Amino acid sequence: MNIQIRNEHPADYRRVEEITRKAFWNLHVPGCDEHLLVHKLRKHEDFVKELDFVAVKDNEVIANIMFSDSCLTNENGDTLGALTFGPVSVLPEYQRQGIGSKLITHAIERAIEMGYAAIIIWGNPGRYCKFGFKASKSYNISIANNRYPCCLLVKELTTGILSNHHWQFYESDVFDVNREELEEFDCTFEKLEKESRYTQEEFAILSRAYLE
Repeated sequence: MNIQIRNEHPADYRRVEEITRKAFWNLHVPGCDEHLLVHKLRKHEDFVKELDFVAVKDNEVIANIMFSDSCLTNENGDTLGALTFGPVSVLPEYQRQGIGSKLITHAIERAIEMGYAAIIIWGNPGRYCKFGFKASKSYNISIANNRYPCCLLVKELTTGILSNHHWQFYESDVFDVNREELEEFDCTFEKLEKESRYTQEEFAILSRAYLE
C-alpha cells in the first residue's frame, strides 16, 4: 500500500476529527472523547505542532498521530521534558494494515532528531512494546501516588537519561475532558449509536491494573 506521511494542514482538521471519532467510537467506553481531545490539543500550549502527522492514501487522509509536551520530576525536584502521543487514529477500514505503525515509527524518528529525552504514553503493552516501549517501573517512573500503572509505558530516546532516579510523570492538562463540552462538540458530527463492547471491559481491567 502506497502511504505518504506529512504534517497535518488546517484543511485536514475536521477530517482528522472525524477519523479519530470513528476509530475510537465504542472502543474504550460507549461513545468516545478522543475527537474532542484532538480539537482542543491544536490550540493548547503543550501541543507539539512539528509532531502532528497524517497518513495519506490516494490524496485522502486516513490516519493521524499527535503529540503533547509532558513532564518528569525526580526526587531532587529536577524536571525533564518528555513527550506523550495520543490519540493515534486510523480509519476502521484501514486498521491492522501497518499504517498506525508507520506513523508511530516516523514520529519517533523525528522526536529523536528533535532531541527529546523520552516518550511516555498510556497504552496497551501488547500494542506498543514492539516499538521499544517498556513498563514505567523499568525506569522507576510512577504517577503522583507513587504507583506504577500497567498501561503507563516509556520509550527512552536518550540512552541512560532516566537512570539512577525516581521520577513522577505529569501529563498535560489538555487530557482533562469536560463532559458537557464533549456532548456539545459531539452533536456537530453524524449521529452514532453508543454501545457496550468487550473491548471496554479489557480497557477497564488494564486501566485499573498496577505493577508491584
